[in-house]
Amino acid sequence: MTPKKWWHFLILFVVVGAITLTALTALAVTLIYPTLPSLEALTNYQPKLPLRVYSADGALISEFGEERRAFVKIEKVPQNLKDAVLAIEDRRFYQHGGVDTKGVLRAIKNNVTGVSHEGASTITMQVAKNFFTVPGGRRTIVTKVKEALLALKIERALTKDQILELYLNQIYLGQRSYGFAAASQVYFGKSLSKLTLAESALLAGLPKAPTGYNPYVNPKRAINRQHEVLRDMKRYGFIDEAKFSEAMKQTLKFKSSKLSKDLDADYVAEIVRQMLYERYQDAIYSSGLKVYTTIKKANQEAANNAVLLGILEYQRRQGYGKPEKQLSISEMNAASSEEGLQNALADIEEYGGFMPAIATSVSPKLVKVFTKKSEQLDITGTGLSLLQKNLADKDPKNHKIKVGSVVRLIKSNGQWHIVELPKVESALIALNPEDGAVTALVGGFDYKKNKFNHVTQAWRQPGSSFKPFVYSAALEKGYTPASIFDDSPFSMSAEENGSNKNWDPKNFDRQYDGPIRMRSALVKSKNMVSIRILQQIGPRYAQDYITKFGFSRKDHPAYLTMALGAGNTTPWSMATGYAVFANGGYRVTPHIITKITDSNGNIIEQKHYPQAKKDAPRVIDSRNAFIMTSMMQDVVARGTATRAKQLGRQDLAGKTGTTNNQIDAWFAGYSPKQVAVTWIGYDQPRTLGRNETGGMAALPIWIRYMATALRGVPDVPYNPPDGIMQLKIDPLLGIMIGEDEEGEYEYFYQENPPPEVEIILPPLEDPTADDFPQHIPDNMLDNPLQPKPPTNMLPPEPQGESVKAEPRPMPQTITKSASSPNNTNTTARPKKSGAASSTNAAKRMMNPSGF
Repeated sequence: MTPKKWWHFLILFVVVGAITLTALTALAVTLIYPTLPSLEALTNYQPKLPLRVYSADGALISEFGEERRAFVKIEKVPQNLKDAVLAIEDRRFYQHGGVDTKGVLRAIKNNVTGVSHEGASTITMQVAKNFFTVPGGRRTIVTKVKEALLALKIERALTKDQILELYLNQIYLGQRSYGFAAASQVYFGKSLSKLTLAESALLAGLPKAPTGYNPYVNPKRAINRQHEVLRDMKRYGFIDEAKFSEAMKQTLKFKSSKLSKDLDADYVAEIVRQMLYERYQDAIYSSGLKVYTTIKKANQEAANNAVLLGILEYQRRQGYGKPEKQLSISEMNAASSEEGLQNALADIEEYGGFMPAIATSVSPKLVKVFTKKSEQLDITGTGLSLLQKNLADKDPKNHKIKVGSVVRLIKSNGQWHIVELPKVESALIALNPEDGAVTALVGGFDYKKNKFNHVTQAWRQPGSSFKPFVYSAALEKGYTPASIFDDSPFSMSAEENGSNKNWDPKNFDRQYDGPIRMRSALVKSKNMVSIRILQQIGPRYAQDYITKFGFSRKDHPAYLTMALGAGNTTPWSMATGYAVFANGGYRVTPHIITKITDSNGNIIEQKHYPQAKKDAPRVIDSRNAFIMTSMMQDVVARGTATRAKQLGRQDLAGKTGTTNNQIDAWFAGYSPKQVAVTWIGYDQPRTLGRNETGGMAALPIWIRYMATALRGVPDVPYNPPDGIMQLKIDPLLGIMIGEDEEGEYEYFYQENPPPEVEIILPPLEDPTADDFPQHIPDNMLDNPLQPKPPTNMLPPEPQGESVKAEPRPMPQTITKSASSPNNTNTTARPKKSGAASSTNAAKRMMNPSGF
């Protein structure tokens, strides 16, 4: 073959090949193009956005949906991020028509010569793949041809910026995040507008292999990929040398948690999810709805911390129990390597910051541990406070932890401590008494460990924290804080109380003061007085009266044991009830949601809740609320809650609560701007331990929370409402005395002044079988925690806490009187010199500036 003929043959081959390729392309276009899907999914893009739950101040609490996604307009995407994506993925994006022929030839050349391994897929082709190709499906030559043709079709229908916008919002970037806005929150906890060049480069490197370059899983590979992106940005003129050097030197800081949220309030998020699911079913998970709650970020963080520290303090008082798990000698030998220890800890979850670890060396002053995060730590000094006495035992057999023990660690004040995974649970709810907006809610130690919400679902005995509602009922029956009741023990036989056992109620401290004023009885939490008050006003009257505070009759049977808080309630209900006292007598509705918007911020729902002193219904007299508050202020000032005085405020009021055998511990308290209720106990009711009262176990949690919740809030005095008068009384007898006599001032309804003569206390009337249930369980173990309160039996009476009383002389024997509230129809003794008449006293109205 001559050279001339050879060149003719080559030309002929190229021409025929070109004609054949053109024909095949035309055939493919003719056959495949008409079958391409409609671009409506792109032109009318509706991303599957998750349901998001926010705090009142915009902190992300949680999101519900298979995909984490946040749509961002192209003009809101920072230039650094766009440049990084273009540099590594498709630098000729704005020059080609959807299929980059130059890029294809370059990729073929580099792959064949071994210069690099790269693909030829453009951003437009990736958009086509993401929207129209089944994930994980088989990829054939036909599939790739379809994607190329679809890319051409997309380029004809959309602008370049629209295509890039779709890509930036749709691409998968690991950790269930779709789109760069979601990934920015997941990995860095910030919006796109706040990303640095170095951070943008890391995100831009993820699309190629989201799992392989995940900084949580493969940090070294992620950084290497980031450097590759930065080098390409410099090579192709997107950044200069100075910016390149600065970005390469920056140390990246990733979110400490892989969870995409700003605030830990999982119990709140679950309440919201359930409420919306009831309305919209599964549609909520791709709805893009944004739910704004009443929760305040600072308050919720304070509540989380208060509950955690309260549980830790309880653990310290109880001492260390036993390790969570004990590896055998053979298991420890097998797990002696780092990999073996990691495997041993692999299935043990971290809850509430309590990190699992294995003890590798144990001595009286040093315990070496290997943590789930593959760290070797030395625990010494105060870090061993729970174990110091035990480890000091010379016999190693008596040590509670040994080599191979699985323990928990928590970091406090920069030091690691060995602790125990809590079995006890605690709960806190706080709300604004003016409108019922819940500002903080903690349903338990850790939502991942126990999803049971102890604020809304745990029906427990409130103990003495329920007494204020009984006292409030007594005020409406005509009794006053100065009314005298007998604080002495009594016993009722099984025949008398209609049950199968005797009833012998007692004061918590076994101290009895004899005749005592109602105010003092509440301050000292006198059980015997509470029983006698309830017996005088009638259990059925009290049962009806407490419904004003939101309690249900069926949850509080009309027996004398109701005086000791033997019914069943939840922290949510207790906060509702105490809000009535805090706001001056109005019933507000506790609520968590303020508004719901769509993904574009358009309001879908915004409900108005009644406010105290405006449109909320009045349920008790403002005078009643004021007097009850003044009595509960004394509980803080000189009663069972004196530890709260450390807050340095004069506007705090509340009541402790402890049930029989210290099974439940409560504190319910408030200021005019915040009501908070705390509880601590075990899910399967058992004693918390000796002396674990409401004042010891629950009150410190309340104090820690209130220290933050009331920071910067003015100390607001409770001013007496109209119709209240303040009169001087004899503190021992409860009768009115003259201004020149030694005594104490007390508040009264204007129409109900105290008597001016000494009276004799009426005896406790003999109760009938109707005053008692047919069976009183021996203890709370017969009444385990359950979703709703039992209605077929009455729980045992709690033994409320008391403070030790100072001995005082008993009043003189006096003439027996009728049992009216103030016993004004009595045989009189001569008035003390200077005593004022009740008519004149009633005219002396007091409206001081503070109390």
